[in-house]
Amino acid sequence: MKMRAAAALAATVLMATSAFAEDLEFLVVNDSSADLVEFNVSPASSDSWEGNLLRGGYVAPDYEIDVVIADGLTTCVYDIRGAFDDGSSAEDFGLNLCDLGEYVFTD
Repeated sequence: MKMRAAAALAATVLMATSAFAEDLEFLVVNDSSADLVEFNVSPASSDSWEGNLLRGGYVAPDYEIDVVIADGLTTCVYDIRGAFDDGSSAEDFGLNLCDLGEYVFTD
């Protein structure tokens, strides 16, 4: 397996917690031809990207990771960004992560 940093990398964003907020969990699949080296999510209402959830690791092509967002927010709508070791990147906006079971990066 080509994943480093952890066999089953779970990315967690920790911020202020709320009694009404639930953690969002979904699968990130790298179906591209390059290593996914950076993965960011931010609430759609934000003007900037949150930190890299891979924290120095990467996801090789044909591999996947579980992602947990525990930011204490009650929103389901987030933007997603992935950067790859070949210099390419992909962004997707306004995704309802409460209903999204997985997100697939492709070429």
